[in-house]
Amino acid sequence: MNGSSPSLLTLSQLAAHLGEVEAHPAAVKSCCAAAYGSDLMAVLLGESYHPGGATLTRHLADMLALRPSERVLDVAAGIGTTAFLLTAERGVSVVGIDLGNAQVTRARARATEAGLDSSVRFEVGDAERLPVDDASFDAAVCECAFCTFPDKPTAAAELARSLRPGGRLGMSDVWLDPRRLDPDLRGLAGRVACLADARPIEDLQRIIEEAGLRVTHIERHDDALLHTIESVTDRIRAMRLADLPILRSFDIARAVELARRAAASVRRGDAGYVLLTATKP
Repeated sequence: MNGSSPSLLTLSQLAAHLGEVEAHPAAVKSCCAAAYGSDLMAVLLGESYHPGGATLTRHLADMLALRPSERVLDVAAGIGTTAFLLTAERGVSVVGIDLGNAQVTRARARATEAGLDSSVRFEVGDAERLPVDDASFDAAVCECAFCTFPDKPTAAAELARSLRPGGRLGMSDVWLDPRRLDPDLRGLAGRVACLADARPIEDLQRIIEEAGLRVTHIERHDDALLHTIESVTDRIRAMRLADLPILRSFDIARAVELARRAAASVRRGDAGYVLLTATKP
């Protein structure tokens, strides 16, 4: 499966063969990239594909103390929303990397339309094999994507490799206690929803530090994740009332039920959203 927009039937078929997908990390990555490049995901998530939206991105930029003319790497950049914000408001140059061809194509088109080709560049690439030189960036950001990477230690090592000495990493991500994860959220649907392979905060810190970075700040934003889940649920219900063609082959009732269970996990304190910063010695 490639990074182009899949049909809903294709995603359903992948879910039916979950055992096979789970056994092949490359298939899992391709499926997540395709799902986030689909028209349905764009409708459900809107402009920002991560909890907290632009507000939390600005907060992350503040924590990183980004300065004009610095080079920033945006891993899992999607359609470029964060890259454009950082360029416009912080005066940095950004290289965005995403596994999805559809996302990169759209991000490049947006950069051209906005006249930002000279300060923002987008490339197709795997977070576990970043197509960038060693020590070539002053800072790196990764928003709500680390939880989807099958080989997290390798992805963390790649982020560390990309940073110059003294470089900073800013990450926001879903966290959870896997022992308490609802069984129905352990499969492919849970992976696409950034839940099935998320880790506890202490595990994230350990993985980042074992990659050679020093964690400098951790703070929780669990309400941002809950708000995102509730917003997606409301949009699904609204689209059901409108009887949109994009949902004709989509099990809406199942989607609402899974969203309800995900929200319940956050309310119980079993899952949430974390912002983390680190530096390269």
